[in-house]
Amino acid sequence: MSTRPTESLTTSEPPPPPAGVPFDAHGIEPVSAEGRDCSPWELFWIWCGANIAPINWVLGALGITLGLSLVETLVVVVVGNVIGCAVFGAFNVIGHRTAVNQMVLGRAPFGLSGAVVPGLVQFLLTMGWVGVNTWVVLDLVLAVLAEFDVTGGLWLEVVVAAGIMAVQLGLALYGFYAIRSFEKYTVPATALVMAIMTVLALVSTDVHWSLAGEAMTSGEKFTAVTQLLTAIGVGWGLTWIPYASDYSRFVRVTASARSVFWSSSLGMYVPTVWLAALGACLASAGSGSDPSALVVSTFGVMAVPVLLLLVHGPIATNILNLYSCSLAALSVGVRAARWKVTLGAGVVAAMVLAVFIEADSFAHAFDNWMVSILVWISPWAAVMLVDYTLIRRGALDVGGLYLPASESPYARWNKAGLISLAAGIAAGWAWQYGLVPPMQGPVAIALGNIDFSWLSGSVVAGGLYWTLSRRAT
Repeated sequence: MSTRPTESLTTSEPPPPPAGVPFDAHGIEPVSAEGRDCSPWELFWIWCGANIAPINWVLGALGITLGLSLVETLVVVVVGNVIGCAVFGAFNVIGHRTAVNQMVLGRAPFGLSGAVVPGLVQFLLTMGWVGVNTWVVLDLVLAVLAEFDVTGGLWLEVVVAAGIMAVQLGLALYGFYAIRSFEKYTVPATALVMAIMTVLALVSTDVHWSLAGEAMTSGEKFTAVTQLLTAIGVGWGLTWIPYASDYSRFVRVTASARSVFWSSSLGMYVPTVWLAALGACLASAGSGSDPSALVVSTFGVMAVPVLLLLVHGPIATNILNLYSCSLAALSVGVRAARWKVTLGAGVVAAMVLAVFIEADSFAHAFDNWMVSILVWISPWAAVMLVDYTLIRRGALDVGGLYLPASESPYARWNKAGLISLAAGIAAGWAWQYGLVPPMQGPVAIALGNIDFSWLSGSVVAGGLYWTLSRRAT
């Protein structure tokens, strides 16, 4: 990666902070040099904290659920995340160079109005993730309390969920600096506790290192590998790309691009692979794939002393979702107060939470969730990356991203970007093989149910955008 300082800073006056951000001086306008005091290490803790969570145990357990061996699951997770986290790191570098949040950056390849399309998707996506992550910690807390015969039915679920949501909303309301401080001072302690739990789990659990998985033909095994690679290998790092610049834009100007790349990509890679490997090991011992089952069967009442630190994981993840949710809303033109945006996010998150509570298998429900969101993220990310690196070669007119269409160098609707995105989504769906019929594309079925949706969507969208953009110049 290049070590050049921040590029493409706007030459015009930054737009004033939106009225909808009363607790944080920074909305979607470019962050000034004075406001960029985050270090690469602090960026590392932000992404590390978002992934030291029980939900990542499901990533490894899913491989066992799909019938793969323990070794095969670990290889897919280790190798796949190299790709996904590297691409994620590249997007953090773009955010550092421009000081602009991720959805506003989309105005260059998709147009000033066209960027509303992915912005709305991101707005809904972040709310959905809040529901998913809240389910994990809710399920975990209730399972541990049940070890002490503490039960309360629906009222207990409501009390626990409300308490978790209150903490999440409070931190997200105050914005980046509160999030940065929370992660900086709590994640190291959480990582230490998780390391102790990892050693305890491996010592006290009969890990089946030689687990061969289910009897499958070579074709069926290849299918399972591609499904796992899409859902939790390459896919996990890719799902965080729409958030990347929202936080790297605060890294100090003097930080090198190399330090931003490694701090963000390793912040994503280390905890994801670590906890996914732990989840696979526990699942190989017959503990199942449900997060609460993994914890309770392994630690029992010993999980109580570390319960609050386990709760930290989903909270650390959800504060990023809620903050990015508000930025996405502002990016598409919403001018409501931040508390109204977060309240709406909470309502949608509650509905997603209900879906996961009713699911027979969390691992299968999670696979459906991951596969469905990757269909749009992969082609969107490919268009963004091609536009910045190949078409504009890093020379982005940041000021023009905020100007009216009549004054901006960017079109209101960039047809090349929107057409490429649509084509990429179609290609991704065609090569997708989810666990329900609507998510099973014709090409995937014809080729033995393999799933290369992330790859086909990226190649089609990125290649088509490069071709259309070159012809237009």
